[in-house]
This record gives sequence, structure tokens and C-alpha cells, in this order.
Amino acid sequence: MSVTSEKKDAAEGGFGEILKICAQALIIAVVIRTLIFQPFNIPSGSMEDTLLVGDYLFVNKFSYGYSHHSLPFSPPIFSGRVLGATPKRGDIAVFKVNVPGEGWTDYIKRVIGLPGDRIQMIDGQLFINEKAVPKVRLPNDYIEGEGGAQRRIPRFEETLDNGVKYEVLDMDKNGFLDNTPVYEVPAGHLFMMGDNRDNSTDSRVQSAVGYVPMENLVGRAEMLFFSVERGEAAWAFWKWPWTVRWSRIGTILD
Repeated sequence: MSVTSEKKDAAEGGFGEILKICAQALIIAVVIRTLIFQPFNIPSGSMEDTLLVGDYLFVNKFSYGYSHHSLPFSPPIFSGRVLGATPKRGDIAVFKVNVPGEGWTDYIKRVIGLPGDRIQMIDGQLFINEKAVPKVRLPNDYIEGEGGAQRRIPRFEETLDNGVKYEVLDMDKNGFLDNTPVYEVPAGHLFMMGDNRDNSTDSRVQSAVGYVPMENLVGRAEMLFFSVERGEAAWAFWKWPWTVRWSRIGTILD
């Protein structure tokens, strides 16, 4: 065998190894994304100020088991959930909503109502099974917007019956969804609400989100792994010293 042939075989062997490594890495990435953790970013302010526009987070996909929505593009290859588990009240969860004209779309909200619960809002006060959820005004208002468009929004802390505490924003005293009928959560469904109560399309809007089937769950939000200021691009690394919200990276979500 000539030296030239040896070099050619070595080059072909090296290229084949690279392809093999790339294929293995791709398979591992698909398995991790499908079965374990999936990254998401926050595009809207419906969960402020728990989650901010520009936050990037990991969602634990095995926390509630798996459905066809656990797979990319939600192929309807099976129904129900495998290894299913009921979320805890207060969990922050990602789920799918079939939006007309857009198809299956990811939403992220907080689990407020479990199957069989009765949920109602009266004058901005949340009631679960006819009991008011304790709501305490926090001393520092939330500052929304940038520059001259800033607006101060009252913040409150709610405490659920299982001890979970979280902050909510109450932008308007008489918001559109501050007074609602009683919602009775059907079996196998959840009632989801955004922490930014006057700026969230959630289960209170029955024509848009409504009761969320357990089958539509994608997973539980676990941790922020990156965050940039509103309106900034995450890939603009040359701006990171000024645009990254360093204090939010690594935040564990309750």
C-alpha cells in the first residue's frame, strides 16, 4: 500500500469517526430533550415577576410522566400518560394548548386547581374550595417597563394550603378577570393561572385555555439557567456583561 493510500484511508477513517460521534451526540441530545430536561424561554410577562421576559429555564419532563406531548411536535401516536403523576398545587408547569391557526403551543403557568377543586376570584382575591388564599401586600412594588414607560405595580404574597408561597402582581383593582364564576375542575384536569393576574390568559379564560388535561402537561419548571434583559438577544454574547441578569442564573423555581 502506498503512502498516499494510507493517508487517504486514515482521512476516511477520521471522517467516519467524526460522523459517528456527531450521530451519538445527536441521539443523546434527543433522548435528554424528550425524556429528561428541555430548555424553554419566557416570551411574555404573564408569570412576572416570578419569571421575566428573557428568562431561560429547564423543564423536568419526567416529573409528571410522559404523553405524546413529551415528544417533539406532539405526534398523536398514543394517548394518556405513562408513569403519570399529579402535580402539586403551586407547581410551575409547562403545558400544551391547541391554539387555532398556530397548533400546539407551549404555555407556562402555576398549578392552582386540582381535579375536583372549586376555584373563584372575587375582587382580586383567590378562593379555593370556598376558602380565601391568604394574600399579603409586599412593601416594594414591581417596576414594569423600561425608561420613561416604567410603571409601579402592587405585589402580594399568596400562601397555598400546602405551604407554597409565591408572589403575584395586581395591576388593576378591577381587572377583567378579578371577578369570575366558580370553576369546578373536572377529573383528569388542572386549573392554571399566571402570577401576573391581570396580564395572563389562563384557565380563567375558558374560550382560550380553560381546564388543562393532564395529558397536555410537558413538565415542571425547575431552574433558570440563563437570563437577559427584555428585548435583548441571548446570542449577542458581546453584550453579556451589560445585558445578562447574572443574579437570576441558577435560580431554583418553587
